[in-house]
Amino acid sequence: MGIKPELLVTPKDIDAVKRLFQAGADAIVIGEEKFGLRLAGEFTRNDVQEAIEIAQRQAKKVYVSMNAIFHNDKVSELADYIQFLKDIKVDGVIFGDPAVLMVAREVAPDLKLHWNTEQTVTNWFTANYWGTKGAKRAVLAREINMDSIIEIKENAKVEIEVQVHGMTSMFQSKRMLIGNYMQFQGKNLEVEKRDKERNLHLFDPERDARYPIFEDENGTHIMSPNDICIIDELEEMIDAEIDSFKIDGLLKSTEYMEVVTGLYREAIDLCAEDRETYEERKEAYLNKLEEIQPEKRKLDTGFFFKETVY
Repeated sequence: MGIKPELLVTPKDIDAVKRLFQAGADAIVIGEEKFGLRLAGEFTRNDVQEAIEIAQRQAKKVYVSMNAIFHNDKVSELADYIQFLKDIKVDGVIFGDPAVLMVAREVAPDLKLHWNTEQTVTNWFTANYWGTKGAKRAVLAREINMDSIIEIKENAKVEIEVQVHGMTSMFQSKRMLIGNYMQFQGKNLEVEKRDKERNLHLFDPERDARYPIFEDENGTHIMSPNDICIIDELEEMIDAEIDSFKIDGLLKSTEYMEVVTGLYREAIDLCAEDRETYEERKEAYLNKLEEIQPEKRKLDTGFFFKETVY
């Protein structure tokens, strides 16, 4: 039997925390928009504490996202938040800005840190460099292929996390581009913070592609037109002992996430324990996911089997 990767998901609220753990998730990523980028939902300090209590009763893990890039005005708030996370015994903090690492060294030197800057973890030297600084995990960029992922894992001295399902970020600006544009046009269409329900898209008619776009406290985010789905291609990564598989639930319902989490739970277990049965069933898993996909959002394999083309 192979070593199973952690199944990591992003719930939108406390109800989703309970339901996704029930569906088979091993760990969750939550946090406050103030500190973390592109979160599925907003979790106050009380929410984070409640999520940790739920997780601890089930031997599950909670990671808090602090992967925003901080300007001077927010740096002074980091120590208090990290101290709070240490006190409630969070299992790890996700960071992109070295300011988080430096503050954590001071106030919570034993806190587990995950290095994640979305696009820049593309080789094992970078992963290991941040390992020497105190990171225990590197979250790989979504733009690298399977061969590179395996090669990084073979040479990494830190845990490796890979996104296996969901949308990915294509662009972020600290500026409120949509709101500024609407204001320039003289249109009374305020783009409210945290309002991901507006369903705004950039539309490319030539490719029939719709890019979800939303604004929050961290600026403007443009997301991929398709969702990654690698449920039928898990063998190489499980054999390479990748440490964590992430399902991103941004802009998805809890009902959708429950089904996806349950299917990946079953697929991971079978791939690790009974490869033959996994090979027989993996097409059925993919078909089930195709059935519940939101209209006009195709599933694809991202960059897993192709080179990055700009």
